Amino acid sequence: MDKVVHFEIPYNDAGRATKFYSEVFDWDIEAVPEMNYHMVRTVEVDKKRMPKVKGAINGGMFKRDGLLKGPLITIDVKDIEDTIEKIEENGGKVVREKMNIGDMGYVAYFSDSEGNIVGLWETMKKS
Repeated sequence: MDKVVHFEIPYNDAGRATKFYSEVFDWDIEAVPEMNYHMVRTVEVDKKRMPKVKGAINGGMFKRDGLLKGPLITIDVKDIEDTIEKIEENGGKVVREKMNIGDMGYVAYFSDSEGNIVGLWETMKKS
């Protein structure tokens, strides 16, 4: 069973959005300027930056764009290409092709049968 491992929240104004979520929910939000992104920690993380609380997930924030307009969940899969094949066979479509995220893994976005945009994550295999 593939699980939800990440969430993302788009913003129009980074300062306003990060202030809102840190003030309301006490989340730790860290800017990553080179990626135009903010890492969001909702729970403490270990040395590998993974949540210490079982079942909890952390996420990120990004500037709203034409494709990604609302909150997004990301599902961890073993193989993005295999999953995309299943998505297309079942009425979904790829809306952002597989992209490399540093040495961590790969991400892609798809539209499900209901028009929702959802993310896929594949952890990079270490050799």
